[in-house]
Amino acid sequence: MSAPLETIFFDDLRRADVALVGGKNSSLGEMVQTLGSMGIRVPPGFATTSDAYRRFIEANGLNAYISDTMAAHAAGKIILHKAGADIRAAILGGDWPAAAEAAIRDAYRKLSDRAGQTDLAVAARSSATAEDLPDASFAGQQETYLNVVGEDAVLVACRKCYASLFTDRAITYRHLKGFDHTDVALSVGVQQMVRSDIGGSGVMFSIDTESGFDKVVLINAAWGLGETVVQGAVTPDEFQVYKPFLDRAGVRPILERMLGAKEIKMILAGADDDDPVRTVPTSRAERGRFVLNDDEVLDLARQAATIEAHYGQPMDMEWAKDGNTGELFIVQARPETVQSRSDAGALKSFSIGDHGKTLIKGLSVGEQIATGRVCLIDDVADIDDFVDGAILVTSTTDPDWVPIMKRASAIVTDHGGRTSHAAIVSRELGVPAIVGCGNATHVLHDEQEVTICCAEGDEGFVYDGIADFDIKELDLDHVPQTRTKVMLNLGNPATAARWWRLPADGVGLARMEFVISNAIRVHPEALIHFDALRDPDVREEIETLTRGYADKTAYFVDKLATSLSRIAAVAYPKPMILRMSDFKSNEYADLIGGREFEPHEANPMIGWRGASRYYDPAYRDGFRLECRAVHKLREEMGFDNVLVMIPFCRTPEEADRVIEVMAEEGLRRGENGLEVYVMCEVPSNVILAEEFAKRFDGFSIGSNDLTQLTLGIDRDSDKLAPLFDERHAAVEWMIRTVIDKAHAAGVKVGLCGQAPSNYPEFAQVLVDAGIDSISVTPDSYLQVKDHVAKAEGG
Repeated sequence: MSAPLETIFFDDLRRADVALVGGKNSSLGEMVQTLGSMGIRVPPGFATTSDAYRRFIEANGLNAYISDTMAAHAAGKIILHKAGADIRAAILGGDWPAAAEAAIRDAYRKLSDRAGQTDLAVAARSSATAEDLPDASFAGQQETYLNVVGEDAVLVACRKCYASLFTDRAITYRHLKGFDHTDVALSVGVQQMVRSDIGGSGVMFSIDTESGFDKVVLINAAWGLGETVVQGAVTPDEFQVYKPFLDRAGVRPILERMLGAKEIKMILAGADDDDPVRTVPTSRAERGRFVLNDDEVLDLARQAATIEAHYGQPMDMEWAKDGNTGELFIVQARPETVQSRSDAGALKSFSIGDHGKTLIKGLSVGEQIATGRVCLIDDVADIDDFVDGAILVTSTTDPDWVPIMKRASAIVTDHGGRTSHAAIVSRELGVPAIVGCGNATHVLHDEQEVTICCAEGDEGFVYDGIADFDIKELDLDHVPQTRTKVMLNLGNPATAARWWRLPADGVGLARMEFVISNAIRVHPEALIHFDALRDPDVREEIETLTRGYADKTAYFVDKLATSLSRIAAVAYPKPMILRMSDFKSNEYADLIGGREFEPHEANPMIGWRGASRYYDPAYRDGFRLECRAVHKLREEMGFDNVLVMIPFCRTPEEADRVIEVMAEEGLRRGENGLEVYVMCEVPSNVILAEEFAKRFDGFSIGSNDLTQLTLGIDRDSDKLAPLFDERHAAVEWMIRTVIDKAHAAGVKVGLCGQAPSNYPEFAQVLVDAGIDSISVTPDSYLQVKDHVAKAEGG
């Protein structure tokens, strides 16, 4: 190689050069050489070599000193803190060999000349030769120094990077992973600074960090330099993008936009400051808007997909946005080391039972549940006070905290996002964590008994006391094949990705009302008629929720479409059958602003619900918003696997009126593959099945309501509970009859409900009747699949 042995420019490095320049720098060189023409932008730079490190150590006589010091620590003669401090001091006091110093100065001058500057501001990033490996990330173990200016300053920063190879955290991590301290060398990447101090930066993964869902890109973003995101000192914005649609023209597949608090930012310091960077509070305006616009989110996601495709594995990347030019750069890329190595054959499902009051909330990491006593640690200097097996509660973590994080049963932090240090390490350790709570260290106290629940979606909950919870392990290695399709009932977008590994035939029932009540929370008519609302408290609450939306109805459409897209993404390309809103009037009234628009009904269960609302002038405009969200989901976001289902449609004439409103909003049956189904839950759906079959592509039997209305039993009545039975002969007659009539008319029939999992004989009835599909909750999927396979074989 023509470059000097002590330094090599990124242009001359490849992925195979890990032994020479470490994982980080070899990866930067790989991207510069091979991906620049594909739109991947990497700031220019050079790397010092592992040979330069070893020559530095050897020239200062440090080999024996390091070995003797580590041996003394291993023998218990000196504590870890002193061993690390002594070695670091020895390295920082060392002198550069003449050849290495000259090579670094020369490379820095050349890099400055390339940028057209005399003394270029650079970042000095540590890159160990045992780093970014498939089973060991070494994330954040060594130091990075930002805004380094001048030859002398670069030499000092490189020496500091060498010393950081022997921080307490780095020594501990190597010990945990079985690496000999003398076998690891360090390279330093000297890279042109991106002016993200006046722009933004963050971290992204080409895989969902919680579920391992491999079709999304997760992006975190904060203002200023990226160290705040990596360290978990800030709660960032979060975006999810669906990778398979990134190359589709005219499609914008952003599944989620979540505004983070972004409490602080790291910026470059002034010329008179001792530290080259400083941390300052963000403005109210910065906290209230996203760091990235949609075009930038999609640009980053495409870069992530390109990098993943080139490396052939899920990747963990850092990015930066230059505030002057608006350009987006990749400043680091390494293999993802947790989800990509998880056992795909087994799936553990945690579910919470009875629990105490909610104490705090945050972002969930780990999809598990843990119980125990709180151990509140404010400062890393106090980690010796940690009690093994306790729940660690602190403001934020960095690699110095790893020794106690591995001894914790769960972790809770005030700050940080899903790509923060606390989140990354907790995943690697298999420990549940709740990050970005904001006030955990103020609300929780030492020895308090709590439950940490990360099993309810994106949001994690700390409950008071020791709660009941259940763990199921699903074996996906032996799933029988069936002619009858077995699909999933899903309502919560936040937990949908958990089930992506189930080999289901799609989503047979997605409940729109769950999204409206949990993500949107506002009655659609209250958004349409906001200016006429009488209650000032309701107006204020709606103003807060719709912040950033000039048109309040756009909030409803956007939130509904993006939330539902997370379910559609898990199903794609298999169908997702979306049931339009099926609240009863008393449930609609509980939405924010709902009481001004809903009547009081004596029996809402058979009152103004389902199809009867959709064409009624009192709700028709609300239904139009639902239709616009579905249109956006299918046409703008690309999820043409979404099919529509109309609930509680009592008559064929009512169906005609609903279909007409849908068509006015661009949802026309048969156009772009759109199918429209009807719930079969009213006896008239069976009696007039031939007429309904002319208007719909299929029926979905709602066994609970059909049983209730066939037998005339209130399903919520304690007195009548013994009589409520989906297996009753009358209900079975209804099911067999509608299947026969539907098939005679050439349309499909499915059933959504728990009966096939609760009663194996009910699955036999459905299979014998010729049902086309059965849709069940994910945790009962394998059980029902087995029941159906046996029914088909018998």
